[in-house]
Amino acid sequence: MNAKFSLKNKTAIITGGGSGIGKAIATTFAQHGALVQILDSDINSAKATQEEILALGFLAQVHQCDVKNTTQVHEIIQKIGKDTTIDILINNAGIAHVGTIEQCEEEDLDRLYAVNIKGVYNCARAVLPFMKKNKGGVIINMASIASSVGIPDRFAYSMTKGAVLTMTYSIARDYVEDQIRCNCIAPARVHTPFVDGFIKKNYPGNEAAIFAKLSKTQPIGRMGQPQEIADLALYLCSDEARFITGSNFPIDGGYITLNSK
Repeated sequence: MNAKFSLKNKTAIITGGGSGIGKAIATTFAQHGALVQILDSDINSAKATQEEILALGFLAQVHQCDVKNTTQVHEIIQKIGKDTTIDILINNAGIAHVGTIEQCEEEDLDRLYAVNIKGVYNCARAVLPFMKKNKGGVIINMASIASSVGIPDRFAYSMTKGAVLTMTYSIARDYVEDQIRCNCIAPARVHTPFVDGFIKKNYPGNEAAIFAKLSKTQPIGRMGQPQEIADLALYLCSDEARFITGSNFPIDGGYITLNSK
C-alpha cells in the first residue's frame, strides 16, 4: 500500500525553519520524504535543525537568508532551482509586535512589513517561475487568527497577517490554471520558544501563572503545539489535498468560533 501524505521526490523550501513551527514543519516534511531546504536568518538554529533531521536519516540543506532582502532571496532560490525542482514553499518566517496603534512606532510598522509581508512577496515571487515550469506546486503562507478577528494589542501584527491572508487568495486565483495551489494556515497561540521568551522577559518570576493565563485564551484550554501546525501543513502540501486551494485554515483551539469575549 502507498503511504498517505508522502512528499517523496519533492523539494520543500521552509523559511524560518530553524525553530518553533518552522522547525516542526521541516522535520515532519523530511520524515515524509521531502528534500528540505531550510532558510533562516539564524544560521546556527538552521544547522541545529538540519543536524537533527540528518541524524534521523533524512535530507535537509540550510541557507542563511534574510527574507526581506529581495536580492538574497532571489539568489538562494535560483541556486536551489538549478539543482532540483521546487515543489513546495512554506512562508513561515515572521516577527511579532505587541501594542495598539498608539504604541506602534513607524519603525515598528516598517520592520513588521519588511519581514511578514515583503518576505512572503519575495519568496513567492522567486519560486513561482519554477513552479510554472514544473506545471504545479504548493505555497503555504503562515497567517494567524489575527487575520480574521480583532486581537487586543496586536495592531501591526494583525495588519501584516491580514495582508498574508489576502495575498494567499490572490496567488491562488492568479495561478490556479498553472496547477499551483496556495493556502494559508491561521494558528492561534502556539507554544514556541518565542512565547517562552516573551513571558520570561515581561513577567519575570510569574512565568507559570502567565503561561496558564495565556493558555486559557483558547477555549480548548491550552496552546497549540508546533507539531500540530506541521501536521496540517503536511496534509495541505500532500497530493491528498490536491483539490484545496485559495483557503484559510484556522487551527486555534476554537478561538474564532467559540470565544465570545
